[in-house]
Amino acid sequence: MKTYTLNNGATIPAIGLGTFGSDRYQPQEIAEAVCGAIKAGYRLIDCASVYGNEAQIGEQLERAITDGLVARQELTVISKVWNDMHGPGDVLLSCAKTLRDLRLDYLDVFMLHWPFPNHHASGVGVDSRDPHARPFIAEEYLAVWRQMERLVDMDLVKSIAMSNMTIPKLEALLPHCRIRPALAEMELHPAFQQWDLFNYCISKNIRPVGFCPIGSPNRPDRDKTSEDIAATDLPAVKRIAAAHGVHPAAICVKWGAQRGEVVIPFSVHEKNYTANLRAVYSDPLTEAEMAEIAAADAHCRLIKGQVFLWPGAADWHSLWDENPSDAQ
Repeated sequence: MKTYTLNNGATIPAIGLGTFGSDRYQPQEIAEAVCGAIKAGYRLIDCASVYGNEAQIGEQLERAITDGLVARQELTVISKVWNDMHGPGDVLLSCAKTLRDLRLDYLDVFMLHWPFPNHHASGVGVDSRDPHARPFIAEEYLAVWRQMERLVDMDLVKSIAMSNMTIPKLEALLPHCRIRPALAEMELHPAFQQWDLFNYCISKNIRPVGFCPIGSPNRPDRDKTSEDIAATDLPAVKRIAAAHGVHPAAICVKWGAQRGEVVIPFSVHEKNYTANLRAVYSDPLTEAEMAEIAAADAHCRLIKGQVFLWPGAADWHSLWDENPSDAQ
């Protein structure tokens, strides 16, 4: 199993199973995929409270450990604090509920899911807005991060991490972190490679975790626009897939793992999640193929986050510090 060593000495597998599929699949389907993935050899499971399936996943984790399928120390389990749990004391409550739902004594990684408390109800449309939404405020984020650090002190969490960040946000936060993030989860796939952010994190010894590594074809409808470009439809990816005799999705997974990120593709289908695992450990891409895919970057963000916009923000680019008029 290929692993990375994090800045706190912990290790993490190069590939894990994502579990965000609540818009398409029932919690039990996803939980059963977790069990099947562990049987297939996965040792990293990426969860989040907002996905609405941690209780069902917990049943499968407990069964896998009790039945001797895997030892707890062989697993890396990630979960995330949702946006409505940023208040004083809320992070501990969020962690406690996740531990109870997942039937674990500790989490390997706990992330802040988004860098602001803007909230939306499950299943809302793309035009939904939280009337109390506001832009990123470093002091508020750091107050939540102090709670995350406390969880490490309490041995409830081994590593803490950030998600959906930008370089300006990280630059505002990192000098003030007593415990630095071990990971940064971000959208990464051949059609949206984020090299600047990727390289920045590597330079700070923060390991990137790439969600949507194959372009998330089953992402919620609210996250789809007519301008979207599918990673698996890129001509370079399709050509290389044909040369290797695999599906383009396998090339996306290979590419992500070979560039140095943790990839967390999601599927409930055994043939798919086993193919993704196999892609990381067999038939690597050549340097020329890696370079060809790097040159095919379409700079197309798929998870735009429109539902998190605050009053007065120009558009979703404001969430990613891409609108100069929004500079604080």
